[in-house]
This record gives sequence, C-alpha cells and structure tokens, in this order.
Amino acid sequence: MKNTIENRIALLRKSLSEKKIDTFMVLVEENRRYLSGFTGEDTAFDESAGALFITGTKLVLATDSRYELQAKNEAPLYETIYYKKGLANELPNILRNLKTKHLGFESVRMSYMQHDKIIKQIKADGIKVKLVGTEDVVENLRIIKEEGEIENIKKALFIAESTFRNFITNNILTGMTEKEAAWEIEKGMREAGADSLSFPVIAASGPNSALPHAIPGNRKINKGEPILFDWGARINGYCSDISRTVVTGEPDKTFVKVYETVLTAQRMAIDAIKPGISSKAVDEIARNHIEKMGFKGRFGHGLGHGTGLAIHEYPGLNPNKDTILDKGMVFTIEPGIYLPGWGGIRLENMVVVRENGAEVLNKLD
Repeated sequence: MKNTIENRIALLRKSLSEKKIDTFMVLVEENRRYLSGFTGEDTAFDESAGALFITGTKLVLATDSRYELQAKNEAPLYETIYYKKGLANELPNILRNLKTKHLGFESVRMSYMQHDKIIKQIKADGIKVKLVGTEDVVENLRIIKEEGEIENIKKALFIAESTFRNFITNNILTGMTEKEAAWEIEKGMREAGADSLSFPVIAASGPNSALPHAIPGNRKINKGEPILFDWGARINGYCSDISRTVVTGEPDKTFVKVYETVLTAQRMAIDAIKPGISSKAVDEIARNHIEKMGFKGRFGHGLGHGTGLAIHEYPGLNPNKDTILDKGMVFTIEPGIYLPGWGGIRLENMVVVRENGAEVLNKLD
C-alpha cells in the first residue's frame, strides 16, 4: 500500500507543478484516503476529519485529537499535526512552516464561510499566501483504477450479489413491504462482511418503481408487478452498485417488452465499450435503442457512472459530458425505462475497460 500511495503522490506532484501550485490542501474525504490511507470520515458537510497538505517535498496530515492514533497508524508517510481550535486557526502555522506561496484547494469541498474564515486568519497572521481554487485534480487520477482497486470492487460486488441471490431464494416477496425487503438485503450484506453500504438500499414495487431513486415504504409487493432493487456493498472503502428488476408470478406484456428493451440496450452498450470510444457515444447507443422501441422520454438519467471510493465518480456516461474511455476505468451500465402509473425497469451491471473491450464484473443474472 505504501508504494501505491507514493506513486499516487508522485503523479499529483507532477500535476501541481504544471499548475504552479506549491502546496495543495486536500479536504475531500475520498481524495484524502486515496492519497494517504487515512480513513477518518467527515460526519457532516461542515465537519472535517482533517486535511492533507502536499508540497514538492513534504507531506502533512492535519487533524484533531479524535484521530491521533488512527492517523499515525494509517498514514505513516505523513507528518501529523493535531489542532485544538480548528483547521483555520492552525492553518497560518502550517503554511508558514511549508513556506507556502500558492495554496491550491478543492473548490468543491470548501464553503464560502470556510474560505472567508481562512482568508481572514491568514491576513490577521500577516502571511502572504494566494488561494487557488482547483477542480478534479485528484479525481482525474482516481478515474483510472489500479488492479488492487478493481479487486476491492469485485469483493464488494460479490457480497452484494450473493446477498441478493440468498434473499431471492429464501424469501416470498408477495406480501412483503418494500421496507422489509430493503432491510433483508441490508442485513444480509452486513452479515456477509460488508464494511458498510454503498448507499441506502432501494426496493420499489409497482408504480413506485417508476421513481429511479424511490425510498422504500410500507407498500406491499403484489404479484405480476415490477419490483426494482438497487443496492451495493462497500469493502475497504470501495463501492459496488447493482440494480435488478424482478416480478413475482406471471409478468404482463408491458413488463416483457420493457425488460427485453432494457436488457438489449444494456448489452448493446457493453458490446460497444473499448478504449478510445466516447462515453457519449455509448450512452447514445442505449438511448437510441430505447427510443426506437417506442419509449422516447422514458429514460431520463445517464447510462452510467464511475464507481470506486465514491459511489458516483468519473467517468459519467450521459448526453451532457463527454469522456474518452480508457483502460482501467470502472463504471456502471444501467439503462432504465420508467412508465408513470405502471412502474419501471432498470438493469445495472459494473464493467471495467480492458484492452479488447469491457469486462463485466457481475456474476448475477
């Protein structure tokens, strides 16, 4: 792990040098973990487990006393500083010791209030430092997964799939509420060894399944209607993400047509994936098939998204932003069709881009 983090830091330093940033402050939780191994969690948007400060020669992890032992054990490459009155108060001393002139920060994570407080603290201390907002500096490194990361994703996916297989085999869905179904899946993943969930389990039946991110409720599952499940486990920080839509009893004609359309769209998209292809082009293949089959306007979200330390990360596969796909990228392929009043069907697999095309990571039908 030490060598892996050292390699990541070397790539980051090269990027910072090109941007003429002498010190980079890392506040995004997933980026902090990616570059140091420190697993401290931010419990709320306005709370932080700490920050990394990376220069051309020095590595500093600033945190509070809650994480003293954890930080030393998990981030041995970093000098650890513990602040008592918050990061902003300690920041002038850190920047002075690092001889910082241009401080890069992750603009997506810093609030206006936090930025204002830091500026005032720096001015009050009399040091001259220019703050430089950045976007996606570390995220662009995380987009290509190392084999060790892919193995963790596979482990998380195995737990998610084996849990669902056991759930479907051992439960009679008819009469079960959505909440009860979601809980059985959540409990199963925990019992199977998941560190946590990737996100709250979605279990949506009948008309509720037309809501792509439905919240499980007290509605009871009935025969013959679509039941959409979306779930994932997390292992060693890495997320899995999978969706399946099932039916108890005999499916109606609408279910059969929609399911076959979604499944074909997914297979067509996966078959098209290869290094060098546009993410927009892959999205368009699935979207065009769905529209051709008479469901124009019923597939509203993107075809997929990257998954790793965060459940949603780069690359995105949608009509709005284009990415040229490359070897080592891991993402979902999840076309869906949603019909208000009837329900919806979504099928989601995870793939990794290999030299000769897409490797589907899923084993569950």
